[in-house]
Amino acid sequence: MANVDLKGVVKRYGNVEVIHGIDLSVRENEFIVLVGPSGCGKSTVLRMVAGLEAISGGEISIGDRVVNQVSPKDRNVAMVFQNYALYPHMTVRENMGFSLKMRRKSREEMDSRVQEAARVLELEPYLERKPSELSGGQRQRVAMGRAMVRKPDVFLFDEPLSNLDAQLRTQMRMELRKMHMRLKTTTIYVTHDQIEAMTLADRIVILKDGHIQQVGSPIEVFEKPNNVFVARFIGNPPMNILEGVFGVEDGKRFVTVGPSRFPVPDGKGDSLVDGAPMLVGLRPDAIKMGENIERLPKDWWCKGEVVVSEILGGHSLLEIVVDGQNELIAEVEGRVVAHPGEIVPIGFEFDRMVLFDPETTNALS
Repeated sequence: MANVDLKGVVKRYGNVEVIHGIDLSVRENEFIVLVGPSGCGKSTVLRMVAGLEAISGGEISIGDRVVNQVSPKDRNVAMVFQNYALYPHMTVRENMGFSLKMRRKSREEMDSRVQEAARVLELEPYLERKPSELSGGQRQRVAMGRAMVRKPDVFLFDEPLSNLDAQLRTQMRMELRKMHMRLKTTTIYVTHDQIEAMTLADRIVILKDGHIQQVGSPIEVFEKPNNVFVARFIGNPPMNILEGVFGVEDGKRFVTVGPSRFPVPDGKGDSLVDGAPMLVGLRPDAIKMGENIERLPKDWWCKGEVVVSEILGGHSLLEIVVDGQNELIAEVEGRVVAHPGEIVPIGFEFDRMVLFDPETTNALS
């Protein structure tokens, strides 16, 4: 187990720079998730830590050792790939023990490590089967077991669940989390799925175009995004972003959105002046309906027209138009039956609003 540090790491392909001097410290035993859209550089960062991609500048350390010039096999990291990369002619036992065999470990040590990994991953009944006889989830567990038996300092996962169906992904997320709790090994995990990021990570690293946009706990990046990109990328449905104007009248602060005026709670937009344009961010679950709006101040209420509603088990999603121009997505508790065109009262948890600069799109303190 070891910490991982990236200092000013750059990656170029020819004259094209794809990773732009990023700095990141992963603490020992931490589960870090790199997330971002396709092409943001997250897999490239992972492969540079593994040594599968040479860095063009900067420094990567694992533990107290700089590994820029260290070969992948000598970094003591274990990588789990998207496509499992199992040997089809070997049994599960042979696949899991192959790296130990190549390192000339004794038969007793190989058997002991494989048996322990199989027990943790509930693979004991399948040790003599070939990969073709396993389900997708079982194959992924074998790939994880192959990494576990090496007892690496760092686990690296490159979108390991993307080939699985939705139900199996949910199950495997729980398996991964339990495995990390048992082994407490430093883990760097790459995904484009923000749900995986939110449920697995101790901290999330959000990338865009080779730059780190924000690093923080799941709740931090959800409630306090650094910019509009993070606000829209993290969360499903994404944050509602509305154009507004800040105002002050008789010592009271407010934001005007279309023809509506709403109060700005203390601690929000303290640096703004009267007449300043802004973007107002509200999470869909910060929009309340029915009994849930009763606890909100009356001046946090308004009315909206339902465009469409969907009941999703224990909660409902509604698209609502406020003031005839601002479309909002609301995620409300319970089964809300509302028909298109219906006018309904809604309330906003304005103490959860996030204000952004419309030019830089960065969050305003």
